[in-house]
Amino acid sequence: MTPHGDVVLVRQFRPALGQVLVEIPAGLLDVHGEDALTCAARELFEETGYRHTSLEFVGGIYTSAGFTDEYIHLFLARTEAEPVGTPETGIELLRKPFEEMVGAARAGRVRDAKTAVALLLAAARPPGT
Repeated sequence: MTPHGDVVLVRQFRPALGQVLVEIPAGLLDVHGEDALTCAARELFEETGYRHTSLEFVGGIYTSAGFTDEYIHLFLARTEAEPVGTPETGIELLRKPFEEMVGAARAGRVRDAKTAVALLLAAARPPGT
């Protein structure tokens, strides 16, 4: 989330679906010895060019427990006002007002599960945290 209250999102083509999705920045925990918090900071910068000013764990989800053991750690990143790097190739950056995106998640218009859950968990946090 930017200091202006916008959510930084990425729009990218997902081959498994054959379509473009709008999602929170995310990536694989695939660097040996790297913890989830460090991975989240790295992926935020690599995908968006934004650096975080704070990063806090808000929850986690198993994506499809009947099919895979994939677990996603969800973080709320507060960012600098503008990116200092270049987004990853194939990614288009979007900035949307947080409340607008929470409303979209509540209305079922956010199709990516991790994005919907992350928005709803962030919205449920007490004010000022």
